[in-house]
Amino acid sequence: MMKLSAGDKVLQVMIYTVLLLLGFITLYPFWNSLVISFNVGSDTALGGITFWPRSPTLDNYEVVFRDSRIGHAFLISILRTIVGTTLSVLFTAILAYGLSRHELMGRKVYMVFCIITMYFSGGLIPTFLLLREFGMMDTFWVLVIPGMISVYNMIIFRTFFLGLPAGLVESARIDGCNHIGVLTRIILPISGPVVATLSLFTAVYHWNDWFSASIYINDTRLIPIQTLLKQILNSNIVTDQLQKAIGSSAAAQDRLALVQSVTSKSLIMATTMVATLPIITVYPFLQKYFVKGVLIGSLKE
Repeated sequence: MMKLSAGDKVLQVMIYTVLLLLGFITLYPFWNSLVISFNVGSDTALGGITFWPRSPTLDNYEVVFRDSRIGHAFLISILRTIVGTTLSVLFTAILAYGLSRHELMGRKVYMVFCIITMYFSGGLIPTFLLLREFGMMDTFWVLVIPGMISVYNMIIFRTFFLGLPAGLVESARIDGCNHIGVLTRIILPISGPVVATLSLFTAVYHWNDWFSASIYINDTRLIPIQTLLKQILNSNIVTDQLQKAIGSSAAAQDRLALVQSVTSKSLIMATTMVATLPIITVYPFLQKYFVKGVLIGSLKE
């Protein structure tokens, strides 16, 4: 190992200090929200809750999970994330494969058309009218189909495909494999890092998207968890949650305890944690693919 000079050591200490400070600034709001969600709401209202719950309780989560809308919205979000991610990655990879083939006539023109859509769109109102004409309003598919193709992800896929040895495709074609077979049997199996990275990006988008459902969905049975959370933040749904939980408690003491321990802020924090933690748990399993997948798909041409 190289011996560091005094200046280098000072510089390293400064770098680590800045990184630790940035990490703390980034993580503390999430940690504080988690702490508040496990603290008695009336005690939280007094202030001073920072790193640890002062009066630990599970009442906030009890009220959240007693509301059937939370569970149903959670299932809609899971279904949307799974179906939307699968279809988006599959169709984006198909488009990228086609645009990576040199024998495709006019592929550069098609590429230009795709890139234009990254900077210009028809706008919200034309999109709304288009989806309404297709009869997709108030359906599950309005949450999935409009996001099936991502040009940004397609560019990463295409660049990665262009970096693969041409002999792979040629040998498969000589053996009688069609283009679908080449893509599904040869290209995608060796594109694991890129597929995993873009799948995670797409899954995070579908899980966190609240805007689409707020515009295109009026049926409460199809509202995902993030849209419901947005409604909770902007309305009196929190009060409704508390009233339902209190009304379902059998004993008078239970009702009194809930009234005294649960507040709107504590319920909002608990609901936020329920909506956020599932997608965060996915990151550690796919983190190793991030840098490798994006760099492989962006540096080769």
